[in-house]
Amino acid sequence: MRENLILISQFSLSSLVVSLLYYSFSLFPPQTSQAFSNTPSAEPIFVSDTTIIPTQQRGKEISINGKKFIVAWSQWKEGTTTHTGISDIGASTTLGIELLSTNNPNQQPVYWYLANPNQPIYLNTKFLAPYRYLDITQLIQQMGAELNIVGDTLQINYPTAQVNDLYTLQENGIQRLVLSLDRPTTWQISQVKNEATLNIEGITDPTLIAQYQPQPIITENNTNIDEDDLGSATTPKIPPQLFSLTQNGTTTQLKLNLPTAYGIQAYTISNPNRLIIDIRPDTLREKEITWQNGLTFHQRYVKLQQDYFPVTWLEIDLRSSKLTLKPLTGNKTSLTGILPLATMGRDTEAIAAINAGFFNRNNQLPLGAIRVDGKWYSSPILNRGAIAWNNQGQIKIDRLTLQENLITPNQQFTINFLNSAYLETGIARYTSEWGNNYTTLTDKETIITVENNQITAQYKANLAGLDSIPIPKNGYLLILRKDDTPATFLTQGTTVKINRSTLPREFDSYSNIIGAGPLLLQNRRIVLNPDAEKFSKPFQQQSASRSSIATLSSDRIILVAVHNRVAGKGATLKEFAQILQQLGAVNALNLDGGSSTSLYLGGNLIDRYPQTAARVHNGIGLFLKTSP
Repeated sequence: MRENLILISQFSLSSLVVSLLYYSFSLFPPQTSQAFSNTPSAEPIFVSDTTIIPTQQRGKEISINGKKFIVAWSQWKEGTTTHTGISDIGASTTLGIELLSTNNPNQQPVYWYLANPNQPIYLNTKFLAPYRYLDITQLIQQMGAELNIVGDTLQINYPTAQVNDLYTLQENGIQRLVLSLDRPTTWQISQVKNEATLNIEGITDPTLIAQYQPQPIITENNTNIDEDDLGSATTPKIPPQLFSLTQNGTTTQLKLNLPTAYGIQAYTISNPNRLIIDIRPDTLREKEITWQNGLTFHQRYVKLQQDYFPVTWLEIDLRSSKLTLKPLTGNKTSLTGILPLATMGRDTEAIAAINAGFFNRNNQLPLGAIRVDGKWYSSPILNRGAIAWNNQGQIKIDRLTLQENLITPNQQFTINFLNSAYLETGIARYTSEWGNNYTTLTDKETIITVENNQITAQYKANLAGLDSIPIPKNGYLLILRKDDTPATFLTQGTTVKINRSTLPREFDSYSNIIGAGPLLLQNRRIVLNPDAEKFSKPFQQQSASRSSIATLSSDRIILVAVHNRVAGKGATLKEFAQILQQLGAVNALNLDGGSSTSLYLGGNLIDRYPQTAARVHNGIGLFLKTSP
C-alpha cells in the first residue's frame, strides 16, 4: 500500500498497517522461500545492438494445461542450454507474475509465490522487437512443467494444483479472500463494472464448491451518465457473501460481485502457497520499469485536492534511442474500420501504442487529422488540436486547420474536408486513401469525378448509403452537399488543380499528424478552450477516462492513460490537464477518451482490462527504427 494514499478514505491503509496485517494474518512468513531463487542472477542477459542471441523459435500463442492465450514467446540457445521466454506483460496477465520497479531493462524483479515480500525473484530478460521476454526457464523447471511446441503455440503443462481451503478477512473496508493451494499455480483476472472473475488452474475441494454457489450480480443504482463512470455518491457496502466458486474441468472460477468503484488486487505467497485477493477501491500498483533503453513504464497515483487518480504512462526518448512513432489505423486498405488497440498493436508489431483520434462509431470513419509519411489520409476538423512529428524526433502540438482550394481556369472553390466523416454544407474531397469506393453519406449529393486533373463525370446521387462510386486511382471525387451552386462551373472537361496549405504553416513540414483535441497545455500552461475547438457542452462537462500524448523537456514524450479516481469517477478535462502538469508535461493534447482510452505495451493493454476497452479507429504506435 502506498503512503500517499493514507488520507484518501476509510478504505485505505498505510504501508505500516498493511505490513502489520500481512504478518498478523500470517500471509508473509519471514522465512526465505525454498522454491525459487530470490537473488539476482550472476549472469543476466544483456542485449545490446551488437549482442546476437540465436533464436530457435518464436510464436504468439501459449497454452497452459490446454487453455490458450495470445502471448508472445521465444526460445533461444545460450551455449548448450535452451531458454524459454514469454512476453513480460503476457506473463503478468496469464501466469499471475507481478512485475516490480527496476532501472535495469535486462533483469526484471517479480513477485510470484514469495515467502518474503522484500526478496523478489529476479528474471533475466531479452528484448527482441516488439517484445521483452522474461526468461521463465527456472520457474518452469521448478514447477515441474513440460514444454512442447506445436506450430505457433508454446504448450506449458504442469501438475494440476488443489485448492484446499478458502477463508475471508476484513479490515478497514478491505475485504480479503485467501485461497490455500497445495502447489504454485497460474491464474488470470478479468474485470468489468461490478464484476470480477479469477480463473485459477486448480481443482477445488467439492465441499467448497457446494458452499459457495453462484450469486446474482449486484448492481447499485447509479444515474450518472458520464461515460466509463465507476463512481458512487455514497459509501458502498460489501455484501456478506460477495463471491461464488465453480469448477470447469481443471479450472476453478472465482466470481466476485463488486460494489461500484471497487476492484481487486491479487498476489501470491508461499510457505504455504496461497492466492490472496483484496477487494478495494485503490487497486493500482505503483511501479517504474525501465522497459528498454529509451522507454520507461510508469504507474502511480497523482493527487488533486483530496482525490487520487491512477495514472499509467510510457515515457519515451525519441532522439537518444532507436524508437520512432507511426500513426495506426484499423484497416490497411481503407479508412473504414475499428479494432481493439491491442489487436492493432500486435498486427503491426508495435512495441507500444495509445488510442488517438475521434471517429464515428456507427460508420467507423475518422473525425480528425491523419497524415502518414507525408500523405494526407484525413483532414483535421474544426481547428482542433493535433500532434505532428517527423523521423528526427521533432514534435509540434497545436490547433490545426488544413486549407484546400479547388482552382479552375475561371473560378476558385473552398474544399471543406478531405476524406472525412464530418459532414457539413459545401465541398468535400475523397481520394483512394478513403478506399476503393465512396458510399454516399448524405441525401442527394452531387458526385464529380476528377481524373488526371480533369473533370470526367458529374451526376446526382440518391439517398444516403444507396450509391457507391469508384474512386479513381489517378484522381479523386468531389462531393457537393446541400449546395449545388459550384456544379454549374464544374462540368465535364473542366481542368482543375488543388492548392493546399496548413495553418499553422509549420505543420506542413511534418510527415506524420494525428488530430484529436482539445489542446490541454502549451509551454506548461493550461490552454484548454473546448469552445474554440467546437466541442459540445456535454463533452466539455464530462468526467471520463482520459488519454493524452504530451511532450516533456529534454526531447521526451509521454503516452498517458488516466482512469477513475479512487472511489469516484473519471477526470474532467481541466483535472486531466492538471495531472499532466504534475507529470512534467510541457505541451499536451487530449486524445479520444472514455471506453476508447487504451495504452498498450509488449503485446497487451497495461492500463485496463481488455474486456472494458472499446474498439478504436486509429492510434499512435511506437516502433523500433529500421536500418537505412
